[in-house]
Order: sequence, then C-alpha cells, then structure tokens
Amino acid sequence: MNKLPLILTTARILVTFPVAYLMTFRVNALDWVAVVLFILASITDYYDGYFARKYNAVTNLGKFLDPVADKILVSSILVVLLFHQKVDIWMVILFVARDTFIGGIRAAASADGLIIPAQTTGKWKAALQMIAIPFMIVNELHPSFSNLKFGYGLLWFSVLLSYISGWDYFKLYLNEKKLI
Repeated sequence: MNKLPLILTTARILVTFPVAYLMTFRVNALDWVAVVLFILASITDYYDGYFARKYNAVTNLGKFLDPVADKILVSSILVVLLFHQKVDIWMVILFVARDTFIGGIRAAASADGLIIPAQTTGKWKAALQMIAIPFMIVNELHPSFSNLKFGYGLLWFSVLLSYISGWDYFKLYLNEKKLI
C-alpha cells in the first residue's frame, strides 16, 4: 500500500494524454468521456495525499510529483481549450508563468534543503481549476445554464488565487531564507 500514492500521482499524469486526445475530436460523446477521465484524474489529487499520510508513505518524490502532475493535467487541457478558443491566451500565459515561477521557487528551496508545503490558496486554486475545466470541456448542459461561462468565470477566479498563492510561496521562501 505504500506505493499506492505514487501510482495515483503517476496515473494522473498518464490520463492527461487520453483526455487531451479525446478533446481534439470535438465530438460531444468523446468530450463526455474526456470529462469523466478528467474528473477521475482530479480525484486522485486528493487520494494520493490521503493514502500517503494514512500509510505513512510520504516521500520527497511524491511531494515533488504531486504538484507537477496537477500542472501537467491542467496546463495540457488548458492548451487544448485554448486551441478550441474556449479560454483566453492571457489566462494560459498567466497560469504557465505562475507555475514556472513556483517551480523555480521550489527548486531553489530544494537546493537550500527546504521544503515549502502546499499553501491553502494553492489547494483552492487547484480545486477550482479541476471543477471549472469539466464545465469548459462539454457543450452546453442545458439551454438555461451556460456551463462555459460558469467554468470560464471559475478559471479567472483561480488565476487570482494562483497569484495569491504564488506570493505566499515566495514570502515563505524569503522568510525561510531570512531574507525578510
């Protein structure tokens, strides 16, 4: 059972590719399969951490791969949504820029022997993205409810949270290094 968290994290990465591939066809039935796979992959984000703590299987590799798996899943699907013109290019640029910045902070922290734990705002950001994206993938669910607009609004809110959490990570690193 101590390998289960890493298996779930790896599965989240691997499921990204069929989800993105299915979305390229722009067929409603395939979009629904993509949504189901995306939701299942998103659920692994909770359970890999849960099982790592439950079975005392927290590893440095797991701490590194978990946020990377999230970024691979979300960024890949955002690129496909950008290709389908369902999201703005600036939304994707802001997410990629923030994630690259945080990757640099984590790399610097790791080189300094520090581990910066996930922040609450970052967890909320990831949760909002994983809720919003299925709404963006599928066509309108009902004529009186614009799931595309709902998902789009949630994604922009997650952009805001991503920059708040990015600032939190940066301050934590500076504080740990006694630079502030």
